[in-house]
Amino acid sequence: MIDRIWSGKSPLFLLLLPLAWLYGLISNLIRFSYKAGLKKSWRAPVPVVVVGNLTAGGNGKTPVVIWLVETLQQHGFRVGVVSRGYGGKAESYPLLLSEETSTAQAGDEPVLISQRTGAPVAVSPVRSDAVKALLASHELDVIITDDGLQHYALARDVEIVVIDGIRRFGNGHWLPAGPMRERRSRLRSVDAVITNGGTAHSGELAMILQPGKAINLLTGEQRDPASLQNVVAMAGIGHPPRFFATLKQLDVNVQKEVAFSDHQPYTLDKLSGVAQSGQVLLMTEKDAVKCRSFAQPNWWYLPVDAKIEGVLAEKLLQKISDLILKKIR
Repeated sequence: MIDRIWSGKSPLFLLLLPLAWLYGLISNLIRFSYKAGLKKSWRAPVPVVVVGNLTAGGNGKTPVVIWLVETLQQHGFRVGVVSRGYGGKAESYPLLLSEETSTAQAGDEPVLISQRTGAPVAVSPVRSDAVKALLASHELDVIITDDGLQHYALARDVEIVVIDGIRRFGNGHWLPAGPMRERRSRLRSVDAVITNGGTAHSGELAMILQPGKAINLLTGEQRDPASLQNVVAMAGIGHPPRFFATLKQLDVNVQKEVAFSDHQPYTLDKLSGVAQSGQVLLMTEKDAVKCRSFAQPNWWYLPVDAKIEGVLAEKLLQKISDLILKKIR
């Protein structure tokens, strides 16, 4: 239902417009208070790069963060990552992630980023506290913040917005009548717009999610996804249809699709009946980080990597590199 409302296919959004106008008013007042100096933003001693979005729901932001971290690491830079830690609840904040940190404590995305990149990661509702914790324990050249475009209490040097190239901005209204956290005009003030799938518009960086081999959660065995038979596809991400569409493109033999809400906590009891005997449960990597401690022999996941190339991508990376080198010097 909410997808139909936000896409403009249902007139029910009219009932939610008063709430949307209130949301927009509050959002604009918050941003104005920081721009006018009524509220102060904390500035880190190293460059801060925000990777965020204008809309609610999954846009492919985490793969972009991983791509950015890994690319900067390949250039020899020391990169740290901060996040709000949605879906997790730590005993205290800020929380510095370790190999023992669970998704119940830190949230699924920070744990995934930590495992994939090896970069130091910290989570806190107050992003500046997470940055301070990272800098107190690591020598870093740059901080990447996973989400937080609207978290103006943390000053930033570069803003990157990720949009869904298929859904784009839906009906264009603020939450809850539409998917917008901020108006589309906000794009004029950001440094880069990365379009995940669909057709990138002029000035946007085109991105595709490139799937790898399917990996068994218990053994680490890797297989061509199309070689898996009797597959039950499972996704608990912001936009599950994207994962299911990927499997279809890979000619995976999917018998059933199961969608969970984003940041959904899992238990063995919750998932034990999803795939029956003789079936394979194939999930996203974001789901897999929450299931490793109780994974079954027939559970697999499909990692994806963001592929972002071209002149605009090179200019973005050069801008970040120049900022880092300026600070170092």
